[in-house]
Amino acid sequence: MIELTYWHWWILAAALIAFEIFSPLVIFLWMGAAAGIVGLALLFAPEMDWEYQVLLFSVFSIASIVGWRWYLRKNPTQTDRPVLNRRGEQYTGRVFTLAEPIIDGRGRVRVGDSMWTIAGEDCPANTKVRVSGVDGNVLRVAPMN
Repeated sequence: MIELTYWHWWILAAALIAFEIFSPLVIFLWMGAAAGIVGLALLFAPEMDWEYQVLLFSVFSIASIVGWRWYLRKNPTQTDRPVLNRRGEQYTGRVFTLAEPIIDGRGRVRVGDSMWTIAGEDCPANTKVRVSGVDGNVLRVAPMN
């Protein structure tokens, strides 16, 4: 049987980190780090059995993944465009001119090259309205005074 050495773990670490590049998840990075740590431990304790090596790899993998998720929960990633994937929220506070009147609380407004359903108090067409919020894909609006 082939005995595992520290080089095997470091090659596994490099492969996992390289695989992370092509993966949409951030999980193989931490498994690669765990494999690197096991390789380092094996460098200092070369007599370690393979069962303990795999156990050490498992423990470090789980601990690093859980630790990273805990850190992200406490320190969420900051961005300069927090509503990038919530398109409707990007329009909050903007003023638009009604393309169609608001009748029975519903109407439509042109935003760029698309039409959005809006909800608000009844107004005639060509009234300027300000977007005050979003409910799903419906913009909530209020007429400008």
